[in-house]
Amino acid sequence: MSTQITDRRTILVIGMGAGDPDHLTLQAVKAIRRADVFFIVGKGADKAALTDLRHQMLEEHAEAPYRVVEVEDPSRDRRPMDRSDYTATIEGWRARRADLFERMMLDELAAGETGAFLVWGDPSLYDSTLGILSDIEARGQVSADIEVVPGITSVSTLAARHRIPINQVGRPVHITPARRLSDVGQNDDGDIVVMLDAHESFTRVEGEDVWIYWGAYLGTPDELLIAGPLREVSDRIRQVRAAARERHGWIMDTYLLRILEEPSKQPRQ
Repeated sequence: MSTQITDRRTILVIGMGAGDPDHLTLQAVKAIRRADVFFIVGKGADKAALTDLRHQMLEEHAEAPYRVVEVEDPSRDRRPMDRSDYTATIEGWRARRADLFERMMLDELAAGETGAFLVWGDPSLYDSTLGILSDIEARGQVSADIEVVPGITSVSTLAARHRIPINQVGRPVHITPARRLSDVGQNDDGDIVVMLDAHESFTRVEGEDVWIYWGAYLGTPDELLIAGPLREVSDRIRQVRAAARERHGWIMDTYLLRILEEPSKQPRQ
């Protein structure tokens, strides 16, 4: 029996930047003004600030009348685990998210309407929204035209706040989740940007000439920045990080590890 596809809708996946309301691009503002419905996935009381910022942006830029559909994100196991268990955990979480998104799109978005997701940072970098929407389309119950609006990432914000280029001359940059840092770190050809580090993986990095440029809550009033030789500032980062997490209930940090080609030349701090 064939599956009947519903009338088409439009879904905007809008990069909203790393936390500063001014990170919204003109393209993002124009996209927000097109939307009839905004889908907001909450992260619980501890991360209410992430939801509040989305509402703030809508109040400033969205054009009435519009609707907001807000749901809680499905929970997932965030304990350290091996690669196969992690992959299975993420696949299960994404499937539950797909169920949730699909139901919102069917119940809350009429044929011919435009819905929007405001994505932290940029939709292309360590965000599941585009993949989940692709999974939903493959199911055949919802047909939608997907439009993506790029956003300012925590990586570019980190570099701007520290006033550094993200790469050294003629060398590559690796961007990795912290759980794969040891794999990337075996190759010293280039600098390493680390994201999603829940377990302070930088403390296991060795080398006399490694510098770290660290930032947390980038672009927000709570922003924290530390830079210096890793061996000298590692403990300070751990202490600041622990205090911030205790104060806010969560932490979102990004850092750049840089091996100095000329150790005698001290980089900008």
